[in-house]
Amino acid sequence: MNLPNALTILRIFFVPLLVAALVQENVVVHLGPYLVTNEWLSLAIFLTAAATDLLDGYLARRWRQVTTIGTLLDPIADKLLISAALISLVQVRALPGWMAILIIGREFAVSGLRSIAAVEGYTIKASDLGKTKMFSQVVAISCMLLAVRHKALLLPAKALMWVVIFFAILSAISYFRKFWRKVDERIKKRRRNELLQLERKRQRALMRQRGSIKGTGLGAATIWKPPEVN
Repeated sequence: MNLPNALTILRIFFVPLLVAALVQENVVVHLGPYLVTNEWLSLAIFLTAAATDLLDGYLARRWRQVTTIGTLLDPIADKLLISAALISLVQVRALPGWMAILIIGREFAVSGLRSIAAVEGYTIKASDLGKTKMFSQVVAISCMLLAVRHKALLLPAKALMWVVIFFAILSAISYFRKFWRKVDERIKKRRRNELLQLERKRQRALMRQRGSIKGTGLGAATIWKPPEVN
């Protein structure tokens, strides 16, 4: 296992720590003379996990260590992290549930499109809108984590979440357009070719059947002759 893949797996292990730190409101960590409350602890965990997302991709490209398992695990780790943060914020009543459902639903929809495209041999690459959406998610969730205890940040945090929703919908539309333009046309063309091949096979089978009937004489018209009278 190389370092980029290890960072990706580490990001997955950060997910339960983030949930535990955020949901347990009485968590306090003593760092010398300082007291770190749960919102600061959850923020530190979330930002550390988000930093591993940037680092593992950079190292994989820099060291040419892009692997199949890393390609598969990286988006899963990202979605687990974002989904866990959003659901935990709904649990502590800091975020409306419909916002979390909309963002998480978008992630699953885009993942489904990419899976279908991969089966068809077409890769839907991450767009600039998708990258902007991810950055806005990190900023908005970080602000929302602090707003759990510091209510003055609640209004700007919700405003940032609206920005996240805007970019999420916009990037989802972009992915759907790529899918329909490339993959759907390819699927229709392949299905049309399959139907044509089936029709040709049916026609050939029908012609063979007619040929076999003619060979036995059953297909020819029989002329009736009256019996000879002696």
